[in-house]
Amino acid sequence: MVLAVTAAAGLAVLAGPSPAAASEVVVYCSVNEDWCREVVTSFERKTGIKALMTRKSAGEVYAQLRAEKSNPKADIWFGGSGDPHLQAAEEGLTEPYKSPELDRLYGWAIRQAEISGYRTVGIYMGALGFGYNKDLLAKRKIAAPACWSDLVKSDFRDEIQIADPNSSGTAYTMLATMVQLMGEDAAFDYLKRLHRNVNQYTKSGAAPAKSAAQGETMLGIAFQHDLLVEAIAGAPVAIVAPCEGTGYEIGSMSLVKGARNPDTAKIFYDWALTPEVQALGAKARNFQIPSNSGAQIPPESPRVDRMKLISYDFARYGSSAERTRLLAKWDHEVKSLSR
Repeated sequence: MVLAVTAAAGLAVLAGPSPAAASEVVVYCSVNEDWCREVVTSFERKTGIKALMTRKSAGEVYAQLRAEKSNPKADIWFGGSGDPHLQAAEEGLTEPYKSPELDRLYGWAIRQAEISGYRTVGIYMGALGFGYNKDLLAKRKIAAPACWSDLVKSDFRDEIQIADPNSSGTAYTMLATMVQLMGEDAAFDYLKRLHRNVNQYTKSGAAPAKSAAQGETMLGIAFQHDLLVEAIAGAPVAIVAPCEGTGYEIGSMSLVKGARNPDTAKIFYDWALTPEVQALGAKARNFQIPSNSGAQIPPESPRVDRMKLISYDFARYGSSAERTRLLAKWDHEVKSLSR
C-alpha cells in the first residue's frame, strides 16, 4: 500500500544535510502499517518534507531493492528483521552512514551497524515466539503448548500458520533460529514435521498473529510483540516464549544506494533514531524494544530478560550466501512436501 502525506509549510527541518530541492523522501517501510503511517505523518509534521511510503514485508523489500538496483525508487528502508538488511548491505544495495545518534544506541544496535560496515543500524529488538487462541484450544481440549516441540504434535494438524521465509523476515528468523538451536539436520527434520501441521504460509510475518486472534487458525508463529498487539486489543491470544529457547530480531534501517533523495533520507534516518521518534512505535501499539538508550521501553513490551534467548549469529545468518542457501533448502526440502 502506498501512502502520500502532504506536509504543512514553514516547519523547521532537523539539523543535518539540507533537503533536496524536491524536498521529499521515499520510504519502504517494513513495520506494521499503523506504525508506518505514524512515522511518515510525524516526519512531515516535524520537517515539512513530503514523505511517500510503501509498506511491504522485509523479504519483499529486499527483493524489490535487488530488482531496482540499477534504478532505485526508494531512498530509505525503515524496519523489518535485520537479516535481509544485512544481506542487502553485503550486496551493496545500501549506503554506509554513521548517524550523530549512533553513540546513544544500545550495544546490540551498534553491533548491527558494525557488522554491516555501517550500511544498516538497529532501531528495535523483538523476540520470536508463538501464540494460540485460548478459545479454540479449550474447545478442542488440547493441552496448552509451551515448547517448539509441542507444535509438531498431531493435536495441531492443519492448525498452525507461519509466514514464508522467502517473503518474511519473521519466518526467516524462525528458520535460522531452528538451525542454531537444534543443528541443521535436526532443524530441517523438525520443519518437515511442522509442515504437516501448517495450514498456510502467509506473505507477512504478522499475519499469523492476526489469524490466531481472529480464530482463523489455532496457533500462529510470529514475533511476540505482534501477538501482543492482538492480545491487548482483547483477542483471546496467549503468548509463549518457547521453553527450549528462541531467537530474536534486530529490526533495522538502511539508506538505499543510488537514492534520488539522499539528503532528505539522512534527515529521516537521524530523526528516526531519536528517543522521541522511537516512542512512536508504542503510540501505534507496537511494543518492540527501542534501540536508543534514552527511549523509554514500553511497559507492555515482552520481557526478553526473562526469556531463554539464543546467541543469534547475525553476521552468519544475515550473509547473502547463508540466507540464500537456507531458503533454497527450505523450498526444496520443506515447502515442496505434500501435507
